[in-house]
Amino acid sequence: MAVAEGLEILVDRNLPVPLYHQLARELERAIADGRLVRGAFIENEIALAERWNVSRLTLRRAIGELVESGLLVRRRGVGTQVVNDQIPRPHRLGSLFDDLVARGQVPGTTILANDRVVADDSVAEGLDLPPGSQVVYVERCRHVGGRRLAILRDWVTVSAFGNITSQDLMTGGLNQQLRLRGVWPHSATRRVTARIANPVDASLLGLALGAPLLAVEAVVQDTSGTRINVSQQIHDGTDYTLELTVVEG
Repeated sequence: MAVAEGLEILVDRNLPVPLYHQLARELERAIADGRLVRGAFIENEIALAERWNVSRLTLRRAIGELVESGLLVRRRGVGTQVVNDQIPRPHRLGSLFDDLVARGQVPGTTILANDRVVADDSVAEGLDLPPGSQVVYVERCRHVGGRRLAILRDWVTVSAFGNITSQDLMTGGLNQQLRLRGVWPHSATRRVTARIANPVDASLLGLALGAPLLAVEAVVQDTSGTRINVSQQIHDGTDYTLELTVVEG
């Protein structure tokens, strides 16, 4: 079965999101809503790149993302085929920025810090670094339409992120910026805890002191298994939902 006739995908070159990432998300939607069904083959890359007005490299990277996530498979001599019509979002290493863009929203970012600092003991342990090592500390407030959604605090290894600028941080999510530097986040160990807003977090999020918050802490590894990022995200507890899929056996 060939790819559905008339499947048109548009990318927006004005968005601060790489074209390949936009294209991958649009293909995911096409699979999720049935425009691309299980068993369908993706057309020739040259033809699709021309039809969707992107380069072959952009198209290849987008397809590569979906192959990695298990939605597509490349078969030598046969082509690229849809093998899964369920979007495995719980298993993807996404970001708040990407999630907001995927929902058609335009994220805003306020940079609160972007400095090299000496890692404290917990950060050094999380990144598997010697005590006293320098790391890049980035703190941001993510907002949409004037509403503050989350405080994002990240401690990233200097080798992964030593040259990041505040302007870079304004134009995309952290994982996107890492990928642009040739560092590919691959897996994360996350811990979610409930807490109440202290004076600092309450002020940054525009909430009352003691308001409910959810803290999502993570240690991120790249494709080589190297720990590259310790992160803490503080979300307004009234506006954050954690969705998990649990399968018996």
